[in-house]
Amino acid sequence: MAAETRVGIIGCGTILGAYIRHTKPYPFLRVTRLADLDVDRAKAAAAKFEVSEAGSVEELLGDDSISVVVNLTIPAAHAEVSLAALEAGKHVYSEKPLATDLTEGRAILDAAERHGLRVGCAPDTFLGGGGQTCRALIDQGAIGEPVGALAFFLNRGMETWHPNPGFFYQRGAGPMMDVGVYYVTALVNLLGPVRRVSGSARVSFAEREITSEPLRGQRIRVETPTHIAGTLDFEQGAIGTIVASNDVCASEVPRIEVFGAEGTISVPDPNRFDGPVRLFRRSTGAWEDVPHTHPADVGRGMGLADMVQALAEDRPHRCSGEMAFHVLETMLAVEASSERGMHNELASRCAQPAALE
Repeated sequence: MAAETRVGIIGCGTILGAYIRHTKPYPFLRVTRLADLDVDRAKAAAAKFEVSEAGSVEELLGDDSISVVVNLTIPAAHAEVSLAALEAGKHVYSEKPLATDLTEGRAILDAAERHGLRVGCAPDTFLGGGGQTCRALIDQGAIGEPVGALAFFLNRGMETWHPNPGFFYQRGAGPMMDVGVYYVTALVNLLGPVRRVSGSARVSFAEREITSEPLRGQRIRVETPTHIAGTLDFEQGAIGTIVASNDVCASEVPRIEVFGAEGTISVPDPNRFDGPVRLFRRSTGAWEDVPHTHPADVGRGMGLADMVQALAEDRPHRCSGEMAFHVLETMLAVEASSERGMHNELASRCAQPAALE
């Protein structure tokens, strides 16, 4: 393994703590600097999480000791920050989505190629025990040839719990881009890239009232669809159905199921690294619980660790910028299909990420 890689994180919001905690077990990387538009917030976070340096974004990008930047800003700032980090000569690992539109996403990949740098992107939850166990079952032929899949993310909105939920309803966010991305990424991990999509989308409520603290009672103007249904035609032949909604009070549908000629896999919540895996075999006519084949006691930052390790080993990393771009195009194409009233053929493809050993 190569010498310790020093990492800087830009954006000190809610998700920062998870990255700090879950990257500590990896001895080959260390978070040494935090940055935020609000420098005082960065310094407070550094004190809380025992990070040695904190300050402005410009200071972090000018720190020659940092070779990887983790971009934890809001979605609307992802492209600007990632491009600035690449221009500063640093590898980038971004929170999802890669960008809010395809032009920005392509600019990130082009800049990385131009400078000979890596781009990685969340979500990395498919690398956990739940996602990798399901991948192993499919690769081993436990359900035969995959023929279809269902994926459902249904809730009543982020304004019920998040301290500052407004950005979830801006362009570039919404249930598909914010949480549906976990589901689409999980399906690409299990079934490979998507060939074309169709979909329908709507804004169910023009305004939403915040019921969480500290902004309780304030109203949010909704700028992006909040109930989206799509059909995904995978390149290898399976057909997937996905519904992502912030407009559902309650539901008992599964998170993800994958159907094959010889059985069905019930996939755990793709927003988590763990969760129960269930398998139905046509040969036995019964469901069975499947023990995890890979560790589940991991967390956000595993994809970052894999990218750093891949750099040292000169191999592709699993949470690649190419896959994130393909997932982004898939999600945007569902909404575009609703607007155009026709199938959308996807221009991008990505390699199915290698299964963990």
